[in-house]
Amino acid sequence: MNEWTHKEWLKEKNTQPVSAYYLYTPMCGTCQVASKMLGVVAELLPDLPMGKANLNYVQEVAELYEVESVPCLLISQNGQVTDKVYAFQSVPYLYEKLKTVDEYSQP
Repeated sequence: MNEWTHKEWLKEKNTQPVSAYYLYTPMCGTCQVASKMLGVVAELLPDLPMGKANLNYVQEVAELYEVESVPCLLISQNGQVTDKVYAFQSVPYLYEKLKTVDEYSQP
């Protein structure tokens, strides 16, 4: 999963039917676990545009989307943020959540 700037996230969000943006901070232990889980999910869903960003460098995203804590996964459909995931329960949970959204948005 590549690091995205806010501008790169906006491009993906506004041009792809579905995209995901993972927000973390480097000193957060829960974020480190969530990063590993999302790495697995990204391998399982290679066609889903998914990026990540250190929230310390994209603070405007936190304000714009009212991010309450990290880790946070923003999921967008057709240019709109439709979900914010804070509880990264398991790899299967994240996989099903993203796969369902992706399948729902396919023509």
